[in-house]
Amino acid sequence: MIRCAWVPQATVLLILLGAAGPHFDNTSPSLSSGKTLLGNRLSFFSLCLSSSVTYSSCAADYFVYCSPKLVTRTKVFFGTMCGLTSSFALCFVIGCGLSSGLHNNPTWAAAGSGSGALVVAGFDGLGAFGKVCAVITALGLVSNMVPPIYCCGVIFQVLGRYPAMVPRFIWNALAVVIFTVCALAGKNDLSLIFMNFLALMGYWVILWVAISLEEQLVFRRNRSPKYVWSDWNRQDKLPVGVAALMAFCLGWVAAILSMRQVYYTGPLAKLVGDEGADLGSFIGFAVTALSYFPARKLELAMFKR
Repeated sequence: MIRCAWVPQATVLLILLGAAGPHFDNTSPSLSSGKTLLGNRLSFFSLCLSSSVTYSSCAADYFVYCSPKLVTRTKVFFGTMCGLTSSFALCFVIGCGLSSGLHNNPTWAAAGSGSGALVVAGFDGLGAFGKVCAVITALGLVSNMVPPIYCCGVIFQVLGRYPAMVPRFIWNALAVVIFTVCALAGKNDLSLIFMNFLALMGYWVILWVAISLEEQLVFRRNRSPKYVWSDWNRQDKLPVGVAALMAFCLGWVAAILSMRQVYYTGPLAKLVGDEGADLGSFIGFAVTALSYFPARKLELAMFKR
């Protein structure tokens, strides 16, 4: 069922693109210029990156069901990249288009900048059929929640030996209870809160990506086998983790110093234009990667694992 859930979603999004596309404004000049404009674009790109890169920590779990004889690493990489790029790019383009028409379309302006109301307004020209499409779009959130709910069970279990003893379905049920309570308690402000903290989720994931990539491509490049999967729960065979913790902390400090959010703008972010730029993901990634290399070298020399 979930495999086919994208079909109606993609269909209604394409209908939305056709219905609302004539009202997109790509002619009005930008309200800013120079470094300020570049900073705003970097911030928007960073937000888009944060919304998509969070999938990296759970995407690998799905491929354990694929036969290694039929699915190569290249196919997995390009399949994942093309799938995420095409899906996110379509949504980003529609979102930018709807936002661009707020100032010139009274109906959209009345709906406000809230994503749900603006999407419904984009279907207005289609009458009752447009309302049906809006409902299908909203129901798409249900199918989009299935992968994170599934992954949260695994995420809870990798926290340690004792969480792993708890059956996965219990962790999944707990996650449903938690986000349901959050949704009911913050129904008026939860969307704004999530948008403000979305970049924070992207920061920690991008630091994890830097460490994982460097471990895979540098330190395990010539090791055969790269990973002994039967050692996954043997503490004496696993890395100590000091290098990863140190690199992560340094990267997190760098991300904070270079972040630009509603609630805080770091000193490095303020250097770009009049409004600053969200550089947290980029600088955090660089600092993490640069610091992990010598720290991991030292860790291997001292602990041999």
